[in-house]
Parts: sequence; C-alpha cells; structure tokens
Amino acid sequence: MHRTYTCEEIAQLLSAQLHGEKSLVIHEILLDSRKLSSIEGALFVAIKGLRHNGHLYIPELYNKGIRVFLVSDITFKPEHFPGSCFIQVSDTLLALQKLSKFHRQQFRYPVIGITGSNGKTIVKEWLYTLLQEDYSIVRSPKSFNSQIGVPLSVWEMEEQHNLALFEAGISLPGEMDKLESIISPTIGIFTNIGQPHSENFKDLEQKTREKLRLFKHVKKLIFCKDYDDIYRLAMPGENLESDCKLFTWSRRTKADLAVTKVSKNKGETEISGIFDYRFISISIPFSDEASIENAIHCWAFLLSEGYSNEIISQRMSYLSPVAMRLELKEGVNNCSIINDSYNSDLGSLAVALDFLNQQHQHPTKTLVLSDILQSGKGSDQLYHEVAELIHTYKIDKLIGIGTEITKHQALFNLNKQFFSDTDSFLEKSSSNSFQNEAILLKGARSFGFEEITKFLQQKAHETVMEINLDAMVHNLNYYRSLLSPGTKLMTMVKAYSYGSGGHEIASLLQFHRVDYLTVAYADEGVELRKAGISLPILVMNPEEQSFDAMIKYKLEPELYSFRILGHFERALQRNTDRILEPISIHIKLDTGMHRLGFEAEDINELIIRLKNLKRVKVVSLFSHLAASEDQAHDRFTNGQINLFKKMSEEIISHLGYPVLRHILNSSGITRFPDAQFDMVRLGIGLYGVASNSAEQRHLRNVSSLKTIISQIKYIKPGDSVGYGRKEMVVNPETIATVPIGYADGLSRVLGNRKGRMLVNGKMAPIVGSVCMDMCMLDITGISCKEGDSVTVFGEGFSISDLAALQGTIPYEILTGVSRRVKRVYYRE
Repeated sequence: MHRTYTCEEIAQLLSAQLHGEKSLVIHEILLDSRKLSSIEGALFVAIKGLRHNGHLYIPELYNKGIRVFLVSDITFKPEHFPGSCFIQVSDTLLALQKLSKFHRQQFRYPVIGITGSNGKTIVKEWLYTLLQEDYSIVRSPKSFNSQIGVPLSVWEMEEQHNLALFEAGISLPGEMDKLESIISPTIGIFTNIGQPHSENFKDLEQKTREKLRLFKHVKKLIFCKDYDDIYRLAMPGENLESDCKLFTWSRRTKADLAVTKVSKNKGETEISGIFDYRFISISIPFSDEASIENAIHCWAFLLSEGYSNEIISQRMSYLSPVAMRLELKEGVNNCSIINDSYNSDLGSLAVALDFLNQQHQHPTKTLVLSDILQSGKGSDQLYHEVAELIHTYKIDKLIGIGTEITKHQALFNLNKQFFSDTDSFLEKSSSNSFQNEAILLKGARSFGFEEITKFLQQKAHETVMEINLDAMVHNLNYYRSLLSPGTKLMTMVKAYSYGSGGHEIASLLQFHRVDYLTVAYADEGVELRKAGISLPILVMNPEEQSFDAMIKYKLEPELYSFRILGHFERALQRNTDRILEPISIHIKLDTGMHRLGFEAEDINELIIRLKNLKRVKVVSLFSHLAASEDQAHDRFTNGQINLFKKMSEEIISHLGYPVLRHILNSSGITRFPDAQFDMVRLGIGLYGVASNSAEQRHLRNVSSLKTIISQIKYIKPGDSVGYGRKEMVVNPETIATVPIGYADGLSRVLGNRKGRMLVNGKMAPIVGSVCMDMCMLDITGISCKEGDSVTVFGEGFSISDLAALQGTIPYEILTGVSRRVKRVYYRE
C-alpha cells in the first residue's frame, strides 16, 4: 500500500497554514480536475499557470468527493466546504516538489536517474523489461520528466518496490537542481547530448553542464565517451562526487565497454565488444541507429551491475518497440478503437482510461484488459485497485484476458467477460457483438493484442492521415499564452475540423476547456451534439431550412443579413413551445471583407429589429479581417478594427446587456494583440500552420498524410510510365507505385515531376499522371523496399511545402483530403 500522510503532517512539512479537518489522510495526488483516478485519500494541488488556475475548479472537485486541497489562495470560506481541509502555501508547485522530495527520502533502495537529449524514455522502458525478473520496479509513467511530471513519478514510490527508474528533462538553466533534489538518484545514465530543446541554452557545453547536475551525488554514472562534451565535463571531484564511479562505452576509443563491430541484417543487429578483456556480443531485434545506441546503454548498465553476458544476451532478445503513442482508430460497426497495447501497468492504465473517458461519441465504453505483469503488488491488491479505477472512470463493459484477472472477476461489478488468453477470445467472439462502442485495448505484449486490433479495426485504406493530438494541444496553449487574462477562445472545427476530424477534435477541445466551437453548417453542429459535445457551437452559414434543427440542438446561428434574420424570426414563431430559454445568436458585421455581414448603414434598422426580438439574446458581435497576415495591408486592417469597434459599441449601447466582441483570427492573434476585445477565433494555427516563419517556429506539426510503397518496378530507357505516356524514360529508373490518387485528395497538378513525396528521408518526384487511386514515384538511388512508409506531407516535408508546389494554400490541401482516407488520432 502507498504510504499515507495526514493533513497535519503535510502542513508541518510545508510550513503551511491549515484550514479544516487536519486529521484527513492522503495517499494520492491529483493535479487535473478532469482526471479523477481516485477520490478517497486524494490531495488536489491547485497550480496556477499562465493560462489556467486550478483554484477555479475546487467547488467542482468538492462536489465530486475530493476533500483535501493544496492551495495558494483562499478566496472563499473553508466553512462552505464542510469536512474538507485546505493546506495553504505561497507556491503550490514548489510545495508539490517539496512534498515529493520528502516522500523520496523515506526509501533506501537504488534509484536510477536518466537524462539526455534523446532516448530517455526508451532506455527507461527497456531497462524495466530487462530487470523486471529480478526487481519490483517503480518507474516514470510514459515520459513524465518535467517539473510537474517528476514529482508525480516519485510519488509512486512504495515499500514493496526495490528499484526505481526515473527520467528527467529540462528546457531552461537551473531546472535540473530541483529535479535532482526530488529524484536523488544513486545511479545515473546520460544517454546523449544534442540540439533538441536547445533554444534556451547558450551553447552545448552549458546544456551538458546543466543536465549533469542530475548526477552530482550519484555513486555511478554510465555514458558514451563518444559525446565529447559529456566525456570532458563528467569529472569526479568537479561536476560529480569524488567517489563517483564512471562506467563508459565507446565505438571509437578505449572504454569499459569497447564496441568493436555492429552488424545489421534484415531488421536485426549483432553488436560485438570487449569488456573485462573478453570478447562478448548481443543481438537486438532492431537495426536503426537510435535503437542500437539505446540498447548499448542498457548493455553497459547491466554489465556494470555484474550481470553475465549470457543472461544479458538472452534478455536483449525480448526487447520490443516502446509504444510511444496511444492511437484512436475507426473500428467495426461504428466503434472507435483506442490502441494502447504492449504496455500494461496501473499508471499507464489510468492515463489510457482517462483518454477513453473523453470519448463521448458512443454510448458504451469498453475495456479489453490483459493480466498486468510484474506490478510488484500482490494479486488481490492489484486487481482491487484495477476494479477501483474501472469504477471511477465509469466503464460500461470489461473483457478480461488472462488467468490472473479471470481469478479476480468477482471484483468487477459491471458487464463483463473473461478469457484465458487472446486466442480463446478470438475463437469465441464475433465482431458483431461490438456495436457503437469506444473500445480501449490495454494488454501486456506477451498477450499479442495486435490480433485483437486486426479483429476489431475497420479494414483500412493503406493511405492514412495521422493527427497528433498532443501537438494540437501544444498549439492551443501557445495561442492561449498570447491572450490577455479574461479573453475567451473560440476554435474553428468547420469543414471536418479542416480535414482533421469531427467529434475527435471537438472532444479534445472540449476537454481542454475552450469557450466556443465554430462550424460552417448546422449538420456539422448536429453531428457534434449527437457525439456528446456540450460546448456552445456557433454556426457560420445557417440556412433557412436548418433553423428548426438548430433550435432543437441548441446551436447558435450567425445572422448576417435582414433576409436571414427574417427566416430566423419565422423559425422562432414555429418553435414557440420548444423554446424554454433565450436563444443565443451572433451578429456578423462587414467591416471591409465584403463577404457576409451587416454594413454600417444597416445599424439603426438592425438595432430596432434586435430589440423587438423576443426570446433571443445576442451573445456576440464579430467581424472578419481580410488580410491580417499581410503587413502590407496593416493600415486597412487597423481601419477594419476601428470600424468594428465603432459599429459594435453603437449596437451594445442599445441592447442594455453585455455582449462578447471578436474580430481576430489566428494571424490576428499574433499580429494585433490590442484588438483581442472579449474573444478571439483560432483556426488554421490550431492545426499547426502559421502565416509567417517567426510564428511557425512556435507551432508543432499536427497532420501527416502517409501512404506505403505497393510495388517497385525497374523501367528501361524508351518505356513510359502512367496514363497518356506523359513520362518517357531516358535513363534506367526505379519506380514505386503508392496507393494515393486524386480521389484521396492528391491534386493531378502534382503529376509529371511537379510534386514529390518523402521516402526514407529523401525526396522522390511524382512521375507520370496522378491516377484516381494511385501514383508513381521515381525512387532511383533511394534505399527502400515494398511496404515502406511514404510521407505525402508531415515532418520533413510540410503541408506548406506541398501547397507551394501545388500553387495553393494549406487550407485547400487539408480540407481536400478525402473522407475515405482513414484518420488515426494519437497521443505521444
């Protein structure tokens, strides 16, 4: 069981003021009001950020059962929360770190701290795989390595463990000292040093020194001597304790482990070396350079701990790819499949259940769960905690696979089925038994859940669009950081969220508490309502026949002319009995775009019409900037802003109640911060596309369109490629056919070498005409094979690059990707 602390003990430790029930006991830490993995014994830490304030959610959490709160502000009366306890400090993040540091000090078993520019999570997970037969291990969930992630990781330490694996990452000088005091590692692994996340460091030497501070008190440090900065600075007595033992490896010079040969063959690699004057070797089931380096780090660690190379070699063969992302895919019978297999423990289960809980598009939430292996807990305690998690997240159906979970089936009080193994499940189940469900697959790798994925997944076109949900949240938070306090955020999800998806994107934005969603047409809004989206939704292009549905589904129309206003008035009359509260509407003003909107001369009549409208409330007044991204038109843009201010002020002065105003789009947010008014509208920037390079540096790529090589052909001079013989071969060429064509959204304009795609890091021109369902690439000189992935746009070849070749804008590329191209959503 987890060590418990009373509120009085925590207050004394933190030198905090205590209000309320001082004897309450806590053993869980909660930072996000939306993620309740446990209620009993939970401490909510109310952290203030640039764009969020955890204190605002205390009443909501109290109503859900949370009773202990770590706060920096007491802006309410604790007596209004009977039976609760408020622990007041000056800085809740620092208090969380101090509390976790104290918790760490209660344990004496070895703690391995891992840092570096790359490979931290892989090395941690592989060490877990290699050592789990010998130790009960606690480790960082996923890649929890930040100022918040590290305290949460360390908090998971318990008496039943006898080894800890924690990773640490920094982006600013001075951060590592805090993480070192929390982790207090006894052994260190420095994976490498390079350029990622270097923007806040003077140079690579400063970055190396800062990362080395994690190891200033370790007894042993493992690293590769080939990184000159690490080797030069990792000096006992200078940056490390004088008695710190260094264990090094190298591919080019003398070291404790001297790697002498690396032989790659069909996805496998044999690595040979000299250790303790003996020739030794291991084989790993990977051939990429990053995996080779990560495996050697693990090899070096095990050798330094006295493991025989025979045992190491045997266990290295068990290594598997670390599932670095959680995927959401379309399944059979209108189901959604969340694939988070190959990794099954309590920490990652809570993360995955939280993602499942965000899916509102289906009435049923189903969990397919295997036995949880090497948890370090007794079987009864483990599955009791699993049952509590499932109850907390309100899962509707459980399918348990494995002998241990089957033994404990009585703990699970819900619709349930149990099978001894995956084969048994597949033999006895029919895909027709799954209908309109969100299904989470969570299984240890040995259970082979990839077969269940194939069984339940909608048969997919080999061309897919991958949507990085974490990147989208990053972009959302970037734009939020530019807003003044109190400015609301409206996000655009029209046109299938710019081709990225419907309810999947809306659910993400709702979870991250944007204020408004915007669609183009009413049917888009109706679809979101049916998928469980409750946020206010503005409809930008309401049609006469859509008003009845909009009233029924509480969608909010944009009214832009007296004609459409008249249609809306008649719809109100038809639906009098249905209208129980004022209908929200939005008024569009034309300030120079000259597309839709009331003009200045319409204002007097508009005011009269609005004041005479019953059962209606004007929620917002807004306009649209025509050229906010172009500095050459800034004078015109400022004129639009001033006209909007004048028109909107006149209308509001006659309405007699507050009305939101908004005019800024994505580029306007960055370029005209003084015109934020009450709300801004975030569109293409959310999806990772900026109007200029300076802004683009702050955004992450969200969408990647990928396909595969179906076939490779060798073409002789004199032959032709594709329809109409547009490509006549002069020199011998190697041609790859890929399954994407103009029916998928690839423009025919890109044929005949105007367009290109990325194949194994190299550009391959499109040859011949683009066909309906496929096209051909010239891959002469590129090392690749049939089945290899091909990037149409994404990392390495951006959507803006492709748009430039096509002579268009990224909007058209994104929205033009056909609905038959499957969308795969993932979190890193």
